[in-house]
Amino acid sequence: MQEFFYMDLIASVLGLCCVFLAGRGSKYNFWVGYLYTAALFLLFWNKNLYASLLLQPVSLAINILGHYRWTHPRKGEESSADSKALKVSVLSWAERALVLGSVVLVAFLWGKVLDSLFPADPHPYLDSLVTVLILAAQLLSALKKWDCWIAWLIVNIAQIALHLSVGNIFMPIVCGLYLANGVWSLVSWNKKYKKDE
Repeated sequence: MQEFFYMDLIASVLGLCCVFLAGRGSKYNFWVGYLYTAALFLLFWNKNLYASLLLQPVSLAINILGHYRWTHPRKGEESSADSKALKVSVLSWAERALVLGSVVLVAFLWGKVLDSLFPADPHPYLDSLVTVLILAAQLLSALKKWDCWIAWLIVNIAQIALHLSVGNIFMPIVCGLYLANGVWSLVSWNKKYKKDE
């Protein structure tokens, strides 16, 4: 039981650092993100949250993509504050509808798969929804889309419910802090977007 406590604590601290740095537009969030991914893999393995567990290799790939994109903007994508940094942009309404529809469909299908393959998963559909939302939010973050923070806010609310349901101690508190950071980052990135528009 004590090992879960420390694992939960380490994952929580790494996650807070990663999201704090991302919200401030720091490319160093990706280095912390690599460690956070490894810590979450171990945490979810021990809690039988298989959808979240299987997310970690994909999260690692998205983290690598984001690290590259944030530090190697294409012509016309450069931030006005730093020509070697990717500027913040937004999705169109059609892109938002596509992302939302994809999240709902994939989460439902993934939940059905989890329900049949992993009966030990206590909440396959909630686990699946959180997983798919995280992937969408991470991908939008990797592309430095302002909309990622809306996705992160939804993720944080869902994760609070999920972590409370399986008895995690620190992760619900961390998700609450993520929620506060997400609101701040939503406003902050909107200012950056308007500056570079």
